[in-house]
Amino acid sequence: MGNAINSRNFVIAGHTGSGKTLLCEQILLQAGAIARAGTIEGKNTVSDFMNDEHERGSSIYASLCSCTWNDLSLYFVDTPGYSEFFGQTLGAIRACDAALVVIDAIDGPQIGTARAWKAARERGIARFGFVNRLDKERADFEATLEQMRKNHGRNVIIPLYWPVGKEAGFEKVVSVLFDKDIPADIADQVAECRQLWLDAIAETDDEIMMRVLDGGELTDEEIHSGLRKTIMTGKTIPVFPGSAVKGIGVPELLAAIKELFPNPFEYATVDGADLDVKEDGAALGVVFMSLNDPYTGQLTFVRGISGNFTGDLDIYNRTTGAKERFGSMFVMNGKTQTALPAAGPGTLFAVAKLKDSHIGDTMSSDPNSRVLPGVEPPNPIMFYAVTAAKSGEDEKIVAGINKIIEAMPSVKLERNNETHELLLCGMGDQQLAIVSRRLKEQFKVEAVLSTPKIPYRETITGAGEGHYRHKKQSGGAGQFAEVFMRISSSPDGYKCSNDVVGGAIPKNFIPAIEKGVQDMLEEGPLVGCRVENVAVSIFDGKYHPVDSNEMAFRIAGRQAFKEAMKQAGPVILEPVMSISVHVPSSYTGDINGDLNHKRGRILGMESEEGIEIIKAEVPMAELHKYATELRSMTQGRGTFEMEFARYEQVPSNVAQEIIAKYQSEKGEE
Repeated sequence: MGNAINSRNFVIAGHTGSGKTLLCEQILLQAGAIARAGTIEGKNTVSDFMNDEHERGSSIYASLCSCTWNDLSLYFVDTPGYSEFFGQTLGAIRACDAALVVIDAIDGPQIGTARAWKAARERGIARFGFVNRLDKERADFEATLEQMRKNHGRNVIIPLYWPVGKEAGFEKVVSVLFDKDIPADIADQVAECRQLWLDAIAETDDEIMMRVLDGGELTDEEIHSGLRKTIMTGKTIPVFPGSAVKGIGVPELLAAIKELFPNPFEYATVDGADLDVKEDGAALGVVFMSLNDPYTGQLTFVRGISGNFTGDLDIYNRTTGAKERFGSMFVMNGKTQTALPAAGPGTLFAVAKLKDSHIGDTMSSDPNSRVLPGVEPPNPIMFYAVTAAKSGEDEKIVAGINKIIEAMPSVKLERNNETHELLLCGMGDQQLAIVSRRLKEQFKVEAVLSTPKIPYRETITGAGEGHYRHKKQSGGAGQFAEVFMRISSSPDGYKCSNDVVGGAIPKNFIPAIEKGVQDMLEEGPLVGCRVENVAVSIFDGKYHPVDSNEMAFRIAGRQAFKEAMKQAGPVILEPVMSISVHVPSSYTGDINGDLNHKRGRILGMESEEGIEIIKAEVPMAELHKYATELRSMTQGRGTFEMEFARYEQVPSNVAQEIIAKYQSEKGEE
């Protein structure tokens, strides 16, 4: 599809429902790659080809599209706008040199818009905006533009084109820099945008700055060069108005992609200033996406960064150390595969049946090449305990889920060593329900998802003393051991000391007593959870020269510790999570009230990309269904991030409920 200098790659991102998939259709249509644009209702778009997407009527997986327009090779990724599937978007942003963020002209910027802007900014790639659906009723370009400028700054968000006509009368767009025949009703707006661009261009060069200040004119070449500089540095975000359904504004967008989007050689510095991009030499790339194709099998998607990838080439996974053999390579257009003999810098392509390469891994034909930055998926915010519906199918469950989530970087399968549960972790109930359904359809095994146990812990607030005599006689040699111990709080963690004097307990039995203590540390007396931050002193006891043995002292140590715990003010500790809730400002009151109801502590608020961020600390026990609850409270406009903060003491009234529930369940067992 042409050499690297004549190729462009970009990610199409934004809030769900803004028209990203239909914009992909229009680009493919105008490039001649398809004969007719598909529709969401018709379930026939190129990029939304999975059954899950047809059922939902929206994108779930990132999808690679490609075409040739005016001798320019285009590789672009349609990404989901729904927050539960944002991990797909992050992988695509990792691979691409530019981000085209689509904004709905009716609803304006939303949470998905903000997340896309932020991820692209943090990645360091050029950003562009496409205000879509201007042909629809209630569409308002100027109101959308003002909201974007409020979020980012008037000197940052600048239209390159201005719409002519509104709603059903929207007919075309005009260039604010080069068109001379401007309708009178938009002349002032166009003039303002032109001046904003000239100011931004002037800041890229001192000589141009002086000429602009003196009222001098700039050549078209100087304007073009200055545009590229200010866009590449991230100081400005060009905005394009249009309609993906009618194709209005798309030819102008395609022209800008050719003239203003970076080529694969210009964004080498994103991966490091010392990265020398060449069209020949050792192949270097990064995995950004994965797909389990029902016909081809596992497809691994790679962005070529330098050198030339070819089939039948030995490739080293520099991230894992594994060696792979590249076989069939494809350029993709949704699910359509076209054989690809070679892939150079900037090419986004797929490789079939790689065994040990995952999203974010660095691939190279040079075994000593550098390891490039990978993909950091968002932390999971919803957890389910997963078990097999039928006995004996646990291994099939694990194998199937691991295969499915290879294409879902934000979904994890892990075992909790404290609760002994297998956990399916992700960004929301709908995402995890898809994993469960695909497990049943593809691997013919059914999983049961249930509320996971909270990994509570136990500790003490004071000091206590315990004593236990273990004596058992059953004919022949018996069992005998007696242990005295003291325990106290230890902020630095578990400690155990042998303070026995006079040989009351021989030293060879002390390790057995410690094993008894450690038994109780693993399963505490309150709710059977791990005990922490306890110092133990074994200070006295008795033994019998014939009947004493290690098992007797282990039992005595366990019971003496249990007795001491009762006197030392035992309490339950619960995990507390740090959360950041991202919502439009109109929802902050409701969110704050709900967090307080969940025993949360509000730490503060800040604004980013036009979205309010509420910082809080909330017990994990209150957050199992929070992703679903937040979606309901905000009509899908809110999302949150979560990470572990620390353990804290559970309030006494809550602790009593936890203990009562534990004792009830233990009694039933």
